[in-house]
Amino acid sequence: MTDTLELLQDLIRRPSVTPEDAGCQELLAKRLAPLGFTVEHLDFVDTKNLWLRRGQAKPLFTFLGHTDVVPPGYVANWDSPPFEPTIKDGKLFGRGTADMKGGIAAFITAVERFVAKHPDHQGSIAVMMTSDEEGIATNGVVKIVDVLEQRREKIDWCLVGEPSSDLRIGDVIRVGRRGSLCACLTVFGIQGHVAYPELAENPIHSFAPALKALTDEIWDHGNAFFPPTRLQVSNINSGTGAENIIPGKLEVQFNLRFCTELDAETIQQRTVEILDRFEFNYSLAWRLSGLPFLTASGELITATHAAIKTITGYGPKNDTGGGTSDGRFIAPTGAQVIELGLLNESIHKINEHIHLEDLETLSKIYEQLLVNLLG
Repeated sequence: MTDTLELLQDLIRRPSVTPEDAGCQELLAKRLAPLGFTVEHLDFVDTKNLWLRRGQAKPLFTFLGHTDVVPPGYVANWDSPPFEPTIKDGKLFGRGTADMKGGIAAFITAVERFVAKHPDHQGSIAVMMTSDEEGIATNGVVKIVDVLEQRREKIDWCLVGEPSSDLRIGDVIRVGRRGSLCACLTVFGIQGHVAYPELAENPIHSFAPALKALTDEIWDHGNAFFPPTRLQVSNINSGTGAENIIPGKLEVQFNLRFCTELDAETIQQRTVEILDRFEFNYSLAWRLSGLPFLTASGELITATHAAIKTITGYGPKNDTGGGTSDGRFIAPTGAQVIELGLLNESIHKINEHIHLEDLETLSKIYEQLLVNLLG
C-alpha cells in the first residue's frame, strides 16, 4: 500500500459531512509540521480552516482543498459503507474519494516527496484547507483570504485539487470558472376558488409568460474561454395541495452561471426589466455565490502542462466548465489559479470512487509541478 492510498483511506474514515472536518485537518497538520511548515488554525463559527506554509520567500505556491464532503444519501443504496474505504476491481470506493480527499492525499504526499528531495527549494509552499466548500462557503476560504490580505501575504500560484479530469487523469485542467448568481422570486396573487377565477388572481398564470421570456433570453454569446450565460430554474412551488384552490403565491428559484461577458449587476437589471413587462406583483432576492475568474496564461499553466506531459505522455485541455470552486475567492487577489484533480465521473453520487492508478499518477504530477516551479 502506498503512502498516498493509506492517507486517503484514513481521510475517508473520517465522516466530515459539511461543515464538519472530523479531524482531517489535524491529521494533515501533523504530517507537514515536521517538514518545516508553520501551522495556523483559522477557524470561524462552525468551520475549520487550516493554513500551512513552508518558507517566506516569493513566489508562493499554494495547494487549496476542502476536507468536507456532501452527505452520502441513502446509505442502503451503497455497495459498501460510504465512510469505510473499500477496494474492488482496481477502484477505491467511499464518500470523498474523488471530491476531494483523493486530491488532498495526492498533494500532501507530493509535497512530502518534493521537500525531502529539495529541502532548499525556491520560494514557498503553502496548503490551504477548509471544511466549508460543499456548504454555503461563508466561513471558509473567503475568511482565510481576508486574513492573508490583511497581512499582505500574497499567493502567486494556486492549484485547487478539485476533480477536473474527464476521461483520463490530467486530460483537463480548469483555468477559470463561471460566476454563479442565485435568485429567489416570489409572485403574489389572490387566493380563491377555482370555480370563480374572476374573483382571484393566479400567480402561476401571471408568471408563465415571464418564465418563457427569462429562459428564452440571450444573455450573451460567451467568448473564447466561456460558453454563453444560461438561466436555469431549480425550483417552483405554489398551492395549498388542494385541487380546488387558486394559489395566492408562487415561489421560484433560479440560477445563472455567467461568464466574463456579464456582471451580476447587469443580470439583475435585465431580469427586473423582463419581469416588469408582465405587470404582476413580485419580490426578488439575490445571492451572488461567486464571480467568474480566468487564468488565461502564465507560468502556472505552462508548468502544469509540462508536468502532465512528463508524467502521462499527453497534454491537457484548458477548460472553464463545471460548477463553482473556492478558486473564485483566490483569483481576485491577483493569483494565477487553476484546478487539477481526479476524474469527476462519480462525484456526489452513490458509490463515489476513484481508480487506484490515477491516485498515484496525480501525486506524481503534483510533485513534477513543484519541481517545474520551485525545484
